[in-house]
Amino acid sequence: MNPTGLVRKALVLRVRARFNDLDRGERPVDRSDNALFAPDSVAWRVHGDVTSMMVGGIAALLVEMLHPLALGGVWDHSNVAADMPGRLRRTARFIALTTFGERSAAEAAIARVTSIHAQIQGTLPDGRPYRADDPALLAWIHVAGSLSFLDAWRRYGEPDLSLADQDRYFAEVAQIARLLGADPVPDTRAEAEALIAHFRPELVPDDRTTAFRRLVLDAPAPSLTEAPLQRLLMAAAVDLMPDWARSMHSLRAPLLIRPAVRGATLGLAGTLRWAFGGGVR
Repeated sequence: MNPTGLVRKALVLRVRARFNDLDRGERPVDRSDNALFAPDSVAWRVHGDVTSMMVGGIAALLVEMLHPLALGGVWDHSNVAADMPGRLRRTARFIALTTFGERSAAEAAIARVTSIHAQIQGTLPDGRPYRADDPALLAWIHVAGSLSFLDAWRRYGEPDLSLADQDRYFAEVAQIARLLGADPVPDTRAEAEALIAHFRPELVPDDRTTAFRRLVLDAPAPSLTEAPLQRLLMAAAVDLMPDWARSMHSLRAPLLIRPAVRGATLGLAGTLRWAFGGGVR
């Protein structure tokens, strides 16, 4: 194999190891012609790009956890403090399975998550009860995540994505949200933005929010060589977040470094697309 081929292979192996728990036998999700979404769907384009999905996933997590009830379920019923990378990896694999995987595998993944949600309930320190299978709470998680993934793709993959295709994306991924039990679920970008506005009065940052933010942004890199890339992805995620969400997290995206962050992230995205021949799985 020539040097270029070796570089491509090394990049592919590194990314696949990051997104699949190889020690537990996980392997990349094969793209199926019998998936929940067709190969020409917008969801395949948005969810098939590793860089924008990593940036969008980190931003989504930070936005989602501004809702105290959403954070309560994660804080009280997971090992997120000890294994933040594992949580991000499991989320990425669920998205891959439900986007690209064989329909039966996607439906099984949705059933597993639904079963887990049904067992998660508790009470916040202020006395408010929460349930992970609350339709409204699931709607919040869905819309915050979908907007983050789509906007990351628009910034780093397809900046001229039409509004019609953005609406198609929300109509497509609404299928997953409804199967998980979310309600209401947006079918267009306008509906998604309206739903975010509806939820904003319920978002209240507190000490848990601060601790969670630090777990995400200060998570140790897998190795010294990956530390600069991890810092870049974190900076790009903070830059992607809506201004109001950054403010609630007491985060800033300094204007002077935005061009450098976006330029470097675009470079990373291009490199990984080259390594994978256009898409990543």
